Amino acid sequence: MLDEVERWLATRSWSAADRPLGALLAAKRGTTVSVVLPALDEEATVGEIVAVIRRELMERVPLVDELVVVDSGSTDRTGEVAAAAGARVVHRDEILPRIPALPGKGEVLWRSLMVTRGDVVCFVDADLRDFSADFVSGIVGPLLTDPQVQFVKAMYDRPLGETAGQGGRVTELVARPLLNLHWPQLAGFVQPLGGEYAARRSLLERLPFPVGYGVELGLLVDALHTVGLDALAQVDVGTRKHRHQDGQALGRMAAAIYRTAQLRLSRGHLVRPALTQFERGEDGFVPRTHPVDTEERPPMREIAEYAARRAA
Repeated sequence: MLDEVERWLATRSWSAADRPLGALLAAKRGTTVSVVLPALDEEATVGEIVAVIRRELMERVPLVDELVVVDSGSTDRTGEVAAAAGARVVHRDEILPRIPALPGKGEVLWRSLMVTRGDVVCFVDADLRDFSADFVSGIVGPLLTDPQVQFVKAMYDRPLGETAGQGGRVTELVARPLLNLHWPQLAGFVQPLGGEYAARRSLLERLPFPVGYGVELGLLVDALHTVGLDALAQVDVGTRKHRHQDGQALGRMAAAIYRTAQLRLSRGHLVRPALTQFERGEDGFVPRTHPVDTEERPPMREIAEYAARRAA
């Protein structure tokens, strides 16, 4: 590990308990905080997450100013459940209708900048179970108390079923090797692909957003190049429990993440942006080919509607 990273771990890695809510409220002053949940068919979990954030961080203490669920095309009751729990729900296709929406989590996160106004934007996945408000207050905390910090990732244990520490398979098999080999300054991040992170709007609006699974790696790498390692941080928020995907879905995620890394290494053209996987059929193994996410959205400040909103 680089000496720079060892120093960073000692000075930019914290626990959520390091910043009590009272200290955060005192430091908040006029800074506004938006929390965004990207959601697709998450009716089983989104309501509890929204309810905890509203109760603990909006009603009990005024830390969060805005709570938005961006629905990316759910076919279940995700939107209805989220609204009943107290979130403002916006459908992905209602945001920037001039630009046809693409499928993918990164697309939703990018569009969310258009319908939120907080100085600090906090992203939280909508499939978390046993959710704690620490996931929000923990990662927002450094942004409120340290003006040098620009981007904060959550770190946590990720059990796989009942087995501790076995979650995050794509992180260990793909993302961590890529970061250690090509961006060793980022080797200290425990959960580089985690979906819980917060950043200053002034940084997010300057970054391109991969539209799919590569968004977390892309934002992390681009934030490093934009503001430097000392502006990045991570906070331990405990344990993250969520729905795990099957092996083939993880393969598609891995391909998208590799593609995102490749673009940042060379900005070159991927000759064959597709991934072929195999499923057993009646007559043997059947190939299934899936496109690999290759689209990226430009920095939001380059979008005319966003620029007009800022000028208003």
